[in-house]
Amino acid sequence: MSHTEDKYFKGRGAQINTNNPYSTKKYVNDNKESIDEDLLCDEKTIFINEYPKKIINHIKSPDIPAEYSMNPYQGCEHGCIYCYARNSHEYWGYSAGLDFERKILVKPDAPKLLEKQLKAPNHKASPILLSGNTDCYQPVEKKLMLTRKMLEVLLKYKHPVSIITKNKLILRDTDILYELAKLRLVHVYISITTLNEELRLRMEPRTATGFNRIKLIQALSEKHIPTGVMCAPIIPGLNSFEIPEIIKNAAEAGALSAGYTLVRLTGSLKEIFTDWLQKNYPDKFYKVIHQIQEIHQGNFTNNEFGKRMTGTGNMALMINKLFKASVNKYLVNKQMPAYNTQVFYDNKTTVNPQLKMFTDS
Repeated sequence: MSHTEDKYFKGRGAQINTNNPYSTKKYVNDNKESIDEDLLCDEKTIFINEYPKKIINHIKSPDIPAEYSMNPYQGCEHGCIYCYARNSHEYWGYSAGLDFERKILVKPDAPKLLEKQLKAPNHKASPILLSGNTDCYQPVEKKLMLTRKMLEVLLKYKHPVSIITKNKLILRDTDILYELAKLRLVHVYISITTLNEELRLRMEPRTATGFNRIKLIQALSEKHIPTGVMCAPIIPGLNSFEIPEIIKNAAEAGALSAGYTLVRLTGSLKEIFTDWLQKNYPDKFYKVIHQIQEIHQGNFTNNEFGKRMTGTGNMALMINKLFKASVNKYLVNKQMPAYNTQVFYDNKTTVNPQLKMFTDS
């Protein structure tokens, strides 16, 4: 590796803990010689139980094709350096950097909360994005099985769901996914940013290889579970040229659809990403940074709806054309099946047996 510092936390994406803008206290290492231990150390991952009042959240962004999302976990041990969800960790008083990967919030009541909300009189059947923030199949799911229990609830109530993950642990739940697929209640998207293993190891240290994710698409498709590929995020100068190869391999494995988003360095993510880029790719640093700024009108992000995911300018247009050309070449006449929202168990329409005599007349 091209690390510019002697100390590098292998197996972690972020290499720093950025200051939390919501905290009045900040930790600094002004006089390193007087401190016996390093301010930063490679701690083990810890898990903290969180008990929210609800699990289904309403999505207000027109850029996301879903009305609801839910997340059994906050923070993610995968450690993807570009993850936009890092900033949300600051709401709980943690850093968006190393804390995001090492302090995972767990919602043990997620399955019960899901069932409660599905039974609510005002809930309507619309696909729920699982997860909209962090990966619902991150490593701790193998032990806690919260995602599986939530899928069991969704199947019980015949409610549509859209899943995005990069972890092969999803194969554990193919029995439930198969039953959901028979009712046209599930779409699965596998996130693939790169097929370059060296880049993957640096950028997404605790994830499956790109080609293993291609195999994952194949395994799900063979079970007749509708599966697509998400090329996200695209980082110009690092993985943008890989779009055709990723879509080609995914299509050959059975993918029915493809999507992409461009990298956005919002909030603390700017400091975390630029620190990582300088330590891992110093020779590409200015090229990548300038191209990221180019797709966001000179900034590191663009919060304008309709532009923040796809960018603006010539570089963004070139990436968009490359993506569309790849889809037209490798995914022609393929698409995800439409969701079936008509089979949802809706307690509003369940007729009370004592009143049935009146409804029959």
